[in-house]
Amino acid sequence: MAPPSGELINAGSAEVPSIGLPMLPRGQPRADGPATIMGIGTAVPPTEFLQSEYPDFFFNITNTSEKEALKGKFRRICEKSGIRKRHLYLTEEILKANPGICTYMEPSLNVRHDIVVVQVPKLAAEAAVRAIKEWGGKKSEITHIVFATTSGVNMPGADHALAKLLGLKPNVKRVMLYQTGCFGGATVLRVAKDLAENNKGARVLAVCSEVTAVTYRAPNENHLDGLVGSALFGDGAGVFVVGADPKPEEKPLFEVHWAGETILPESDGAIDGHLTEAGLIFHLMKDVPGLISKNIEKFLTEARKCAGSPDWNNMFWAVHPGGPAILDQVEAKLKLTTDKMQGSRDVLSEYGNMSSSSVLFVLDQIRNRSLKMGAATTGEGHDFGFFIGFGPGLTLETLVLRSMPIAN
Repeated sequence: MAPPSGELINAGSAEVPSIGLPMLPRGQPRADGPATIMGIGTAVPPTEFLQSEYPDFFFNITNTSEKEALKGKFRRICEKSGIRKRHLYLTEEILKANPGICTYMEPSLNVRHDIVVVQVPKLAAEAAVRAIKEWGGKKSEITHIVFATTSGVNMPGADHALAKLLGLKPNVKRVMLYQTGCFGGATVLRVAKDLAENNKGARVLAVCSEVTAVTYRAPNENHLDGLVGSALFGDGAGVFVVGADPKPEEKPLFEVHWAGETILPESDGAIDGHLTEAGLIFHLMKDVPGLISKNIEKFLTEARKCAGSPDWNNMFWAVHPGGPAILDQVEAKLKLTTDKMQGSRDVLSEYGNMSSSSVLFVLDQIRNRSLKMGAATTGEGHDFGFFIGFGPGLTLETLVLRSMPIAN
């Protein structure tokens, strides 16, 4: 008599489904251990803009200097931004040669895309070369690319262009994530974690690259959200090399233990963006810092259970530096000591908000701070910490990382 539908029967050493087919081994074996970050690389364009001088430059280059009240508002935003300088691909020469980019709502998507489809993968390649160098492996060992950008769209994508620029194998497996916004830095690490742990021997490039040419435009009294973006955003690329079961010659910097994502309640329309003939238009419709700080504790309390629920101040914090108000309010909500957000504040100060790339820079900064302070681990002496991105949705994406010992 046949067993009930779905019941397994024993046939020697193998479990055989009731339908009579043998249970075959997995074609792709899984890794034994957790995913690890084995190398970090970052890159920014060479042109640097001091925040104290930027209001004059911005209103001059966009031919809006007569708007004195709006310029005064923009200057105050810049002064409160926590930013000392930013790096932008768009130099004065490039902007003068492409006046449509500097005009409010002028159809200019073609010229913007002509820039970003070249510069986004090019900047990513600079960061990737540095990440691969630190990892110490060969480019031929890279098996996957996960690439996120909010800077334009193209076919084939920036992932394809990056593989060509680096000279990777033609059978490298690619995942392209367009229009994720600022939480994309956490997304690429989550996807890289799954790929590394489910494909034994995989070595994954987790890539974010952003060039603000797609959002640059003249200020306007009817779009004050645009003033905030113009005061905060900068260009940059960050790359992690991710893999599990490290070889003796590979030196992991962090282990990736948990990943999760949630859409915050009552946050519809908090951050959104629309790709138009005039480029990408951002809107900030609600109190974003308040929404994040109000909802973050519950989500992070669940996340830290995998680490034994350590105290907030006994963890390291790699948080997307979306702006000073977000960092201040999360710090206050969780009663963090002021040093916990220092890595995020340092990145915000020196690079601005680079959208998805920013949090990769922050983790690199935390690793470097750990070395300078003589800490025992890459996480400023703490065993576990958070890697946090947030952006449109309002989406909160978090990973729990474990730091690695620092060799003397």
